[in-house]
Amino acid sequence: MSYQETITTSYGSRVKQSFKRIASGFTLFLSATALLWWNEGNSVKTADMLDEAQSVCEVMDNPSKKDASLEGQLICGTAKAVTTDSLVDKDFGIGANAISLKRTAEYYQWHETKTEETKDMKDGSEKKIITYEYSLGWSASPINSGNFKKSQGHTNVVLANIEDNSQWAEQVSFGAYQLTPNMIHSIDTYEPMALDLSDDLLRRLDKTTQESYERYYTKKNGSEYNYVHVISNQLYLGLDPSSPMVGDVRVSFEKVKPAHEVTVVAVVDGDSFKPFKAKNGYTLEKLVMGKKDMDQFFEDEHNANTMKTWMLRIMGVMMVIGALKLIFGFVETLLKIVPFLSSIIGWGVGMICSVLGFVWSLTVIAIAWLFYRPVLGITLLAIAGFLVWLFALGGKNKLKGVALESERV
Repeated sequence: MSYQETITTSYGSRVKQSFKRIASGFTLFLSATALLWWNEGNSVKTADMLDEAQSVCEVMDNPSKKDASLEGQLICGTAKAVTTDSLVDKDFGIGANAISLKRTAEYYQWHETKTEETKDMKDGSEKKIITYEYSLGWSASPINSGNFKKSQGHTNVVLANIEDNSQWAEQVSFGAYQLTPNMIHSIDTYEPMALDLSDDLLRRLDKTTQESYERYYTKKNGSEYNYVHVISNQLYLGLDPSSPMVGDVRVSFEKVKPAHEVTVVAVVDGDSFKPFKAKNGYTLEKLVMGKKDMDQFFEDEHNANTMKTWMLRIMGVMMVIGALKLIFGFVETLLKIVPFLSSIIGWGVGMICSVLGFVWSLTVIAIAWLFYRPVLGITLLAIAGFLVWLFALGGKNKLKGVALESERV
């Protein structure tokens, strides 16, 4: 199902909009520059913190027994995270001995997606064709169909509003120690949770779901209908799970088992842990799933830091280029009354913005390295300058040789 509309923007309006975008371009340019600068500093400081942490970190060989000599020491140890806490979802009356319980609701709704196609007209105006597509699917939250471009025939309802919910055990042991809340929340190996719902709850849910259903749909006559279904770890509210209708709700229940092997890197603090604080103020307190030796842990952290740095670098460069295109986009817009010339100039402006954006980004990154790692930055610049001089001198000598050879001739 789709719906189309056409919007025409006059040449004058397009020019005005292009000049208005200049301010947005400058704002984006400054934000992107700040991101590039911060990213380099954050990368260096994180790497320094990891190096400092690794230089003082000790292996905790036996977490099951407290070691007074490790008090205040950054450690890397592996043991089972275990809890005896019982968690209960009070709304549905189910519970388990688990590190975490999670309830997730989904709603069967109409979805609207929008695609745009633009075309430049000979008089400099722009024709925009917007296509709205409508499809049915599951959503993490109810969708307000009143905001749709065409709500008729795509009206959303819900049979019940059920909030998502997550809860965690308060006491989780790590051998003879207790994990901190941040560490506990890092254990997220969820698995489906079998449901054992009371008959009384099912009857009440069935009644309220039926009332909601008959408020939106034609009342079913004849035999009794079941509006509540339990399927594995899901509670389904609606007539037929195999043929969902708008408004149906499915609620999934998951848990984290009460015992998992984990590796902890943190500072021993009595019978628990606290973050390691490096000289530059950066901190480290981490729990990872499974067994991992100290060297592997820090190698993975360095790799993760490098990957994050490169992702933000690429994002920053793209933001700078996009900002420059916003700033200088008015040049192409002014020439829209001459389509052929506009296309050529637009391509040229795009190329110039891309080159300038890339050069500016590299300059910011280089200056940031000089600021955060001056010795390394200056050394690299000195080497680069020496190489430039060396190649220039080699070229100069080669030219002299050619000149002398020509004189002999």
